Amino acid sequence: MAKRRDPLLGCNFSVVLLNSKSASGPGTGTIALTTAGAKSYAGFSEVSGLEVQMAVENYESGGQNGAVLKFPGRMKWSNLVLKRGVIGRRDPLDDSDLWTWFNEFLEGRGIRKDGMITLLSLAGKPVHVWSFKRGLPAKWTGPSLIAGRSEVAIEAIEIAHEGIKREDAGGALGRAVSGVIEAIF
Repeated sequence: MAKRRDPLLGCNFSVVLLNSKSASGPGTGTIALTTAGAKSYAGFSEVSGLEVQMAVENYESGGQNGAVLKFPGRMKWSNLVLKRGVIGRRDPLDDSDLWTWFNEFLEGRGIRKDGMITLLSLAGKPVHVWSFKRGLPAKWTGPSLIAGRSEVAIEAIEIAHEGIKREDAGGALGRAVSGVIEAIF
């Protein structure tokens, strides 16, 4: 009898952002093997935008009036949106502030970032890793401030990127991330 496989819960994940090294990108796999976990942005409450859409090209073939042929076109990646609570005080050497990353582009000295989003099992083991390369902070959104409510102040960053790849925990990238996460915890 086949073993039952329940869907994964989306409440246990980690996000890592690292400076891109070159115009072609260093390859997130290399980053995962050397520095994953060293620069983890703790406290993200939501990640959205893990989405890709393929354009479908229609071809109306002569002599086939009853059908339109369909061909694959370009891929279109959605922007990633990361949300987290606003941090009140941070170490001067900590460059994880989302506003600072966005503001560096406003000042003409911004650096693109490669990233990994790791979905963890409830036991804390990596199951899937989505990596993206050459991310740009396309939009920063500050918190909604309402005096009559006692809610966490949430900021968001929208990241435009050049594509997402997914690795399972059994793949080379997944095994590397799994080893690093187990070593940290």
